[in-house]
Amino acid sequence: MSARTALVTGGASGIGAACARKLAARGVHVTVADVDEVAAKTLAHDIGGQAWGVDLLDTDQLDGLRLEVDVLVNNAGIQVVRPIEEFALTDFRRIQTLMVEAPFLLVKAALPHMYERGFGRIVNVSSVHGLRASAFKSAYVSAKHGLEGLSKVTALEGGPHGVTSNCVNPGYVRTPLVEKQIGDQARLHGIDEEHVLADVLLTEPAIKRLVEPEEVASLVAWLASDDAGMVTGASYTMDGGWTAR
Repeated sequence: MSARTALVTGGASGIGAACARKLAARGVHVTVADVDEVAAKTLAHDIGGQAWGVDLLDTDQLDGLRLEVDVLVNNAGIQVVRPIEEFALTDFRRIQTLMVEAPFLLVKAALPHMYERGFGRIVNVSSVHGLRASAFKSAYVSAKHGLEGLSKVTALEGGPHGVTSNCVNPGYVRTPLVEKQIGDQARLHGIDEEHVLADVLLTEPAIKRLVEPEEVASLVAWLASDDAGMVTGASYTMDGGWTAR
């Protein structure tokens, strides 16, 4: 994949950083997009890429944008864990904006260049929650289901132009986002944090461990490669057997 370019959102940490490193190791010139510009610049320097300090919640700046990238990895995300009756509308809207509206605008910005090149790879980092629901995550589950739909429509429109679009659906990944959830879940369920993994987060998977960011990145990199040219409109679970139930 030498001479190709990629944009990874939420690219300065967690899954995004692992994806940026994996793509760069395959010869892709990566733009690390993150609200934390300092962290984005640090990683970009390490991998020979470039940084884009951007707040994707400010979607007005994305409307009319044109991206000249061959690979787009929509990864940026946030989480709020709260019962529906206590869920603030501002939080619900914020999650939809970052995890549905921003990916839509970035896909819209990237497609013209991809169509001109006759090649494009869009990989949406979804979640097992794009396929299954969990209590207290109304906004996150709604957003991931919306991202799944956007990915499938993109696959149908992009296919004739050499552009694929897929989702990667991990279970709980060892990231700062999940680490924060452990404390939130402990408060909601009235249990100690050490019991959250065993009694809440890992009750469904057959494999009782967190997914590693590098494992997700490996699948993302394959979907971005030439080898995955006939893979589109799909959702790839990496959930330890959660959705096998």
